[in-house]
Amino acid sequence: STSPVSPGLMWLQQREGGGSLRHTCEQSDGLSRYGWLMHDGENFGVQEIRDEGLFLKTEFVKRPGGEHGGDWSWRITARMEVRGRSRGAAPDGRTARQPPSSRLSPLLPPQGAGGPAPLLSLFFYVATDEQGTLEPHLENRTRLAAVTGTTEELGRFTLTFLRPTAESGEDPKYASYNYLEAASPGLHRLTEVVRSSLSDRFIFAPPGGPRRRFFAVDAFRGLPGEPPRGRLLLHQVTLEPPATVEVTFESGSAAGRPGRLAGGALSAALSQHAAAFERRFEETFGLGRKGFPPPQRRFAQAALSDLLGGMGYFHGRSLVQSPLQERPVPAPEAALFTAVPSRSFFPRGFLWDEGFHQLLLARWDPALSREVIAHWLDLMNAEGWIPREQILGEEARAKVPPEFLLQRSETANPPTLLLALQQLLPAAPLPYLRRLFPRLRAWYDWYNRTQAGPLPLTFRWRGRDPQLERFLNPKTLASGLDDYPRASHPSPEERHLDLRCWMALASRVLAEVAERLGEPAGPYREMEEALSNNGLLERLHWAPELGAFADYGNHSAAVGLRWQRAAPAAPGQPPPAPRLVREVREAPRPRFVGALGYVSLFPLLLQLLRPDSPRLPAMLAAMRSEQQLWTPFGLRSLARDSPLYMQRNTQHDPPYWRGSIWVNVNYLALRALHGYADTKGPQQERAAELYHELRHNLVANLYRQYAESGFLWEHYSDSTGRGQGCHPFTGWSALVVLVMAEDY
Repeated sequence: STSPVSPGLMWLQQREGGGSLRHTCEQSDGLSRYGWLMHDGENFGVQEIRDEGLFLKTEFVKRPGGEHGGDWSWRITARMEVRGRSRGAAPDGRTARQPPSSRLSPLLPPQGAGGPAPLLSLFFYVATDEQGTLEPHLENRTRLAAVTGTTEELGRFTLTFLRPTAESGEDPKYASYNYLEAASPGLHRLTEVVRSSLSDRFIFAPPGGPRRRFFAVDAFRGLPGEPPRGRLLLHQVTLEPPATVEVTFESGSAAGRPGRLAGGALSAALSQHAAAFERRFEETFGLGRKGFPPPQRRFAQAALSDLLGGMGYFHGRSLVQSPLQERPVPAPEAALFTAVPSRSFFPRGFLWDEGFHQLLLARWDPALSREVIAHWLDLMNAEGWIPREQILGEEARAKVPPEFLLQRSETANPPTLLLALQQLLPAAPLPYLRRLFPRLRAWYDWYNRTQAGPLPLTFRWRGRDPQLERFLNPKTLASGLDDYPRASHPSPEERHLDLRCWMALASRVLAEVAERLGEPAGPYREMEEALSNNGLLERLHWAPELGAFADYGNHSAAVGLRWQRAAPAAPGQPPPAPRLVREVREAPRPRFVGALGYVSLFPLLLQLLRPDSPRLPAMLAAMRSEQQLWTPFGLRSLARDSPLYMQRNTQHDPPYWRGSIWVNVNYLALRALHGYADTKGPQQERAAELYHELRHNLVANLYRQYAESGFLWEHYSDSTGRGQGCHPFTGWSALVVLVMAEDY
């Protein structure tokens, strides 16, 4: 995320050979646990980090005042945990994150049973990107005591680095101090700046203790090919844990403050905020009233807090390819305030993820949620298109493989923001809706114009993978369900069931917004009725041979991947490696796609099926069948008896939406079952039974995996329930909070 002044923290456990410098959340660091346990999204947060025997707690409190947002204070508590490596941590055998490999001298005693605790270095920094001034205030030329500065948005401010104390917060703690001032090549390269500045010529010499050599920032000689753009001031504190360090930020325009927010005053503020957070959490979600024990309530609090704590403000340009242009062009500059799916792996905005994130955040803080939705709708271009992945600024770009940087302007993504907007509608201020409505209309028209199917009232996701020979089933990234099986041969004749259901939802929400504003809602209501017409839905999408709803397209069921022997090697060259290519053993023909899974459930998931629909029993039966979608951990994405169940898509692409359990779709299933269980109809009791069983299975497994691994995960194994994909994934997996609260 971006602001004119970026303060931050890095740390290094001083070990022989240097240890690993930690900064940005990286899954490859193998930390055994980290995440926000409490975060109110505005004024307060508590985060715990466990890193190879080191326990770090970071806490902050914001005190509003003045014209620039007020003051904030930050406390870092560090101690060593005797248990050694906690469960789930990866041994750190990598060299990529090592400082220069000069060996430590024998001044460092062996860190065995009797030796002192390893030294810990905390690096507090403040960096500017191009604008703003910073003025360092040094003591003894090595200790950065404070930084004063000015920027347009923050006005004048003072950042003070207080001296470390023992964990109690009272007694002073011996520490060595080092200072670095450098030209900053940009936030995305700060880790490299610090790593390349480290030298082990420094001695830690506490009175009466052993003298030890340690790595510290020394001199920075610049990074190749990076012109400086701003300034970096860095304060390194090296000490023997346990210890506490505090940092205060004081705004020049906040007058009449009762005193510095540090020490006892900070402890008191943290306690008050923690108690207020607990009260508000219970008032909002009622998990105590529902009988959840304290450990499960803390799990839910952490899920919400980590989603809030991962929110960021991004600024930059997307790289866009339009069918009207020969080569990609940068889009206009844009700003985005958004949550992210995963701090370690997907630290940027994703359109369809964000609708699910906002379902939860709209319950916690409706005003915050409205702001995020407005930001997303402001990203729309003149045609009404919103890029599905927001890679704004260099920090975001640095985390994306080059092949995913380009956003194609014919590619859609499910309009899940409308699910959240529907929830916010009853209490949304009319001026807000009035500003939103023209954008909603443009977005809706864009889908109807660009994603229309071959027949009236049918729809087709554009932008499926064109290289047929590479993929077992060409991906449909636009749908959000990337490798979920579609027609084997993409063609203009395809009819996509999930997109048709999303358009029915979009028509309903636009009609509701229009009605609240007194605008003509007729066309939206007519479209909603046409797309919800169960008879027409069946004619276009019911596959009798599958006994389920399905996509339609040019499809062959007889496809597989086989190894293709490479051509002979050129003289003097090694032979090229064989590769996996697709083999089609039976020509495709227009038909329904034989894949039973999440897509088949869409008429139920978005509650388009009438409660008395003759197709509802078959849908519920497929959900409950262990041969098909049911598991003890949640609903799997593709039936066990489906031809592509758990099949790789290419040599390098393991199955993704081909069997794993995904929390966002399980949430939609529970929401729908809850709706059918509350409505008179022949399946009312059956829906209620499935609802209770599925809710129990999903919550129990997510809690069990969190207790064992320390994280929420991207998806879960349908055979063991174990977390899979990236972690921490407190994006839509945090919807478990709404499931626990039974708030749909």
